[in-house]
Amino acid sequence: MKAPFSPYLSGIKGGLQKLLALLRQDYDYVSILATDSKGLSVRISQRARSVSSETMTTERGVVVRVYRKGQYSEYALNEFDPAAPEAAAEQIRAELKRQEETLEAVGAAVYETAMLPDEPLTLFVEKETGELPESSDVKALVERLSALSARGMTLGEDMLDCILRAQSTHICKLFLTENRDLSQSYVYSEGNVAAVASREGRTQMGYEGVSGLCGPELFSQLEHKLPRAVACAEELLDAGRIEPGEYEIITSPEVTGLIAHEAFGHGVEMDMFVKNRALGKEYIGKRVGSELVTMHEGALCAENVTSYAFDDEGTLAGDVIEIENGILKTGICDALSALRLGGEPTGNGKRENFEHKVYTRMTNTVFDSGDDTLEDMIASVKRGYLLEGMESGMEDPKHWGIQCIIKLGREIVDGKLTGKIVAPIIMTGYVPDLLGSISMRSGDREIFGTGGCGKGYKEWVKVTDGGPYLKTKARLG
Repeated sequence: MKAPFSPYLSGIKGGLQKLLALLRQDYDYVSILATDSKGLSVRISQRARSVSSETMTTERGVVVRVYRKGQYSEYALNEFDPAAPEAAAEQIRAELKRQEETLEAVGAAVYETAMLPDEPLTLFVEKETGELPESSDVKALVERLSALSARGMTLGEDMLDCILRAQSTHICKLFLTENRDLSQSYVYSEGNVAAVASREGRTQMGYEGVSGLCGPELFSQLEHKLPRAVACAEELLDAGRIEPGEYEIITSPEVTGLIAHEAFGHGVEMDMFVKNRALGKEYIGKRVGSELVTMHEGALCAENVTSYAFDDEGTLAGDVIEIENGILKTGICDALSALRLGGEPTGNGKRENFEHKVYTRMTNTVFDSGDDTLEDMIASVKRGYLLEGMESGMEDPKHWGIQCIIKLGREIVDGKLTGKIVAPIIMTGYVPDLLGSISMRSGDREIFGTGGCGKGYKEWVKVTDGGPYLKTKARLG
């Protein structure tokens, strides 16, 4: 079925077009983004159950962007009466005038920027989905997840709890300018199993997730993730500590995705180039990895939770080759940063919600696959580790340092897995060194989209990342 576009947005569209025309009398450029996104969130454990209609991306509101005399300003509306666009126009004019007067009073300099282009375009997209979160059988879902939680408790001797989470969001967005009329509707879903095991005062968690550009039908896949999550939790109870040092490593697709996100995530978000806060600006056209490193970024380069038709500035989604055979080709860019840098936007202008400003943000960030097998990669390692599962990551865009916290490592000696497990693992390094050491890559690929990403410590949005198994070298501790 098609994910139906919001009746609410359709109902206020005419009023928004009148509002836009009224504001164009005073401003050279006006854009309006209106959002209406509904969700479903269920969390089940052995101790509690919760059901909510809110997710990270549920929202309803309107944000207006205007341009005059080299300056952009924005104003967000929680409510909009389509029968009274004049009142909204007066409210917006008054507030933006107050802002301008405040800037003049304090002597603040305006970062003068050219006017955004406004080529004519009409687009209406309703993507396919199996179900909708707003019409899902919540009672049946709660019963199914509760049964899985109970089953998980029987799969391990040391199980303390088995937590299941399922979230689905129906995104609807309308973007208007004088010459643009863009609408999109799609559903994305995500779920995970967290198995908690405890023995002799030590507690560990095994985690498995699923995500996709689809409806709540995705949650049927959680049943197949349950045994692996429990097995991981039990294994971690017997894990030892790693001896710090530099090792040959093989990264699982999940860890590969973490490297992609941290190494070439924020570091090539080009709003950071405007502020001279990213070393990547100096490496465009230069080698940053081995010949085996090719990386894509964009809403079109994979199909998962961030695969939209257009971004929050009305730029059509793209597929950007950031790195090609080890050479850094370009970064990703929102529309205003593109103007300031003399480039083109890449469809990566995203807001946390309508009340927040646009930043350049990641969508799908993915390493390309190769033609090696995991078996051959393991056989090539003299002494090292197969790294699985991610905890968190961090980067320094100004100096290209990277730190990734990995769930566990499986020891490899003389080309064979020994059965020894170490956990947790902290992987550190300099990005060009890490990517420059990549010597093998598998032919398969996985994408992961159950998490979110903040810009610094805030501005949370959905992202996905992934890739194949990679063989490289890194410092572990």
